[in-house]
Amino acid sequence: MDFISTKAVSKRHTIIRDFLTKEGYEAYIVLTPDNFYYTTGFFLDVAPWERPVAAVIPREGEPFLIMNELSTSHVRMAKERGSLAVEEVYFWMEHPSSTIRTYTYPYWTKLLAVQLQQHGIYKGTIACDSGYSSIAAVQNYLPKLDFVNEGLLLRNMRTVKCEEELNFMRQAAKLTDYGQQVWRTLVKPGALVVAVDKETEKQMYIKGASLYKGAKLECRCYSLSGPASASPHGTGGDCDQTFALGHTIVNIIIIRLNGYVVENERTWVLGDPTDLQLRALHAAVEACEAAAARMVAGNVVSSIDSAAQGVFESHGFGQYIRHRTGHGLGIAGHEFPHDVAFNHRLLREGEVWSAEPGIYIYGVGGFRHDDTVIVGKKRPEVITSYTKKVDDQIIQVIT
Repeated sequence: MDFISTKAVSKRHTIIRDFLTKEGYEAYIVLTPDNFYYTTGFFLDVAPWERPVAAVIPREGEPFLIMNELSTSHVRMAKERGSLAVEEVYFWMEHPSSTIRTYTYPYWTKLLAVQLQQHGIYKGTIACDSGYSSIAAVQNYLPKLDFVNEGLLLRNMRTVKCEEELNFMRQAAKLTDYGQQVWRTLVKPGALVVAVDKETEKQMYIKGASLYKGAKLECRCYSLSGPASASPHGTGGDCDQTFALGHTIVNIIIIRLNGYVVENERTWVLGDPTDLQLRALHAAVEACEAAAARMVAGNVVSSIDSAAQGVFESHGFGQYIRHRTGHGLGIAGHEFPHDVAFNHRLLREGEVWSAEPGIYIYGVGGFRHDDTVIVGKKRPEVITSYTKKVDDQIIQVIT
C-alpha cells in the first residue's frame, strides 16, 4: 500500500504559499508532529519537545527540513520509498563526533537560522503552525525576522480530506469491522477483558499485514464491561476486570492506517438484557443513526448533536448524556472540529466525523455506538459497517 503521494503534499504546499503571498509572510514553519506529517509525508520518529524539528515552506523556493540525526536512516528509507515530499534535509547532532563537525542541540536554532538565510529568508515575518518559543532564538542570529502563530491555516486545511486520505480511512474501516467480528467470538463470562482485547488487536495486526503490505498500521481495542462502562474512558483501575453475565459492554476499536484514524464502537449485553438495558440499546442505535444522517454538506454542524440528543430525550434518557455527539477524525484521533454541539457553520463535503452519541447510567453501564462517517454531497458515507441491530448486540450465553 502506498503512503500519501508527494503530489498530494505538493498541492498542500501550493495552498500554503498562496496564503503566504496573500498575508505577506516570508515562510511557514511547522513544528508539531501531526502537521509535520501533513506537510512532508514523514512520520516523525522523535518527540519535538525532546528533539526539535522544523519543516520550512518558503513563499518562494523549495521547502527544507531541520531534523535530529536519530532520524537519519528513517529519512533515507522514506526517500527510497518515495514517501518523503521534501528533498532538502539538514540534521543537527544528537551526540558530538570527533570527526563530523556540525550543530548540536544547544545550537540547533542556529542551524535553522543559517538555512533560512541561505534560502533568502532573513527579514520579515514567518508564520508558524503553533507557538514559536522553541525557535525564538533564531532572532539572535536574524534580528529582522518576526514570528506569528497561524495554526488555524493547517487546522482548516486538514478538515476536508482529499480522495487519497479518504481511501486510507475506508480501508481502515474494513479492518475495524473485522476486529468487531473477532472480538465477538472471544467474549464469554469469566474471560479477562484485557486478554480479549489484546487477542483482538493481535488478529487485526495479522489481517492488516496481509491487506496493507508496506503500510504503517496501529491497532487498538479496549472494552468496558458492566458498571465500569458508565465511565466513557474507563475507571482507571480495572486491569483485572472480567466479563460477567448481565454486563453491558462498550467495546472500542481504533485503527490508524498510514496516519489516518477510524473509530468503530459497539454496545453489547452479555446474556439476557433487562428492560432498561433493552430500551437503552434501542436508543443508542437510533441516536447514532440520527447523528450520522445529519452529516451531509450544507447541514449545520450543531444539528448532529441536536438530532442525537432529541432521540435520547424521546426515550427518557436525556439526563444521562455526558458528552458531545462526535468530533472530527483524520491524522489526529480527535481532530478539529471538536465543538459539534455549539458549532453553527455548514458541513463541507469530505469532512470526516465520528458519530458517537452516548448515555451513561451509573450502576448499569454505558450505551454508545460509534461510526466513522464521511460527509457527502447528498448523503453521508458511513464507512464502518458492522451491525448495530439490537438482536445482534445481545450475546447469548448457553449455561
